[in-house]
Amino acid sequence: MVVGFETSDDAGVFKIDDDKSLVQTVDFITPVVDDPYKFGQIAALNSLSDVYAMGGTPLTAMSILMYNCDIDTTLIQQMMQGACDELRKANCTLVGGHTVEDDEVKLGFSITGTVSNGKFYRNSTVRSGDLLIYTKPLGIGIVATALKGELTTEEETSQIETIMLRSNAKAADLLKKYDVSACTDVTGFGLAGHGFEMAAGAKKSIAIEIDKIPFIESALKYAEMGIIPAGAYSNKQFMDAEYIFSSSDKEKEIILFDPQTAGGLLIGVAEADASKLLADLLAAGYPDAVVIGNVTDPTTTAVTFI
Repeated sequence: MVVGFETSDDAGVFKIDDDKSLVQTVDFITPVVDDPYKFGQIAALNSLSDVYAMGGTPLTAMSILMYNCDIDTTLIQQMMQGACDELRKANCTLVGGHTVEDDEVKLGFSITGTVSNGKFYRNSTVRSGDLLIYTKPLGIGIVATALKGELTTEEETSQIETIMLRSNAKAADLLKKYDVSACTDVTGFGLAGHGFEMAAGAKKSIAIEIDKIPFIESALKYAEMGIIPAGAYSNKQFMDAEYIFSSSDKEKEIILFDPQTAGGLLIGVAEADASKLLADLLAAGYPDAVVIGNVTDPTTTAVTFI
C-alpha cells in the first residue's frame, strides 16, 4: 500500500508492480437534484472525481444503490442510465454492484483506476511557495438545500446542475503537463476542510484570499436567508481552532465550509507554472478556475482567509 487513510487522501493507492498501481475509492450521495437521470450522472461524476484528483485513470466501477422498494422502477432505471452514460464517457466499465433497501435513495460507486510509473498526486505534498488554484465556484450544497426546499428558480437550478455535471477529467489531465505538487477534490468537508487537510498533511500553512474565490451568486443569497446544510456547521465546528477569518466579508464565511457535491479540484502548483495551467483550465471549459491563495512555511494556524 503506497497511500492509505493516514492523510485523508481522496483514494488509496496499491502498488502492483514497478510500473502500475491501483487507485481505489468509494463514495455515494443522496439526491441533490430532482431529475433522476441527472442525479445518476452527478453520482457517477462525484465518485470518479476522487480518482481524477489522484491523477488516476478510471478502469472499473461497482454501484452502491439504496432505495425504498416502493419506488417506481423507471426512476431507478433513469438514475442508473445517467450514471452509466457518464461512466462510459470516462471509459470506466460497470462490473457489478450491490443494492440495499432504505427509506432514502442513495447512489454512488466504488471506482478502481490505475496510475503508471508512480505518478500520482496526494493532498499532503504541497510546497512552500506554491500557488493554489480552484476550478469550480463554491456554494453547491447551499443551493442544493434551497432546491430541496423548492425555493430555487429554474435558472438557479440549471446553474448548479451545470456546475456538478462538469467533469474533473480534463482538468486532471492538464495537471500532468505542469509542476503540480498536490491535488484534492473539494467535497463534503468544504473548501476550508479540504484546504486544512492539504496544509496539515504537508505541515504547511495556506492563505486564501476571499475576494478571489468564485461564489455561486444564489448561494450568497440563500446563506443570508439561513438556508445552510447542517454539514456546513459541523465542518465549521471541527475547524474552529484551525483557521483564521480576517476578511470583512463575514457573510461569506459559512460558505467556505459548505459541503460540495462533485466539487472542483484544489491544486497546488509551482508559481512559475500557475498562469500557464490556469490558462489551459479556462480554455478547457473551466470558466471559474482561478488562483485563490498560496502555501507558506507553517505558522500558528493551518488556514488563513484574508
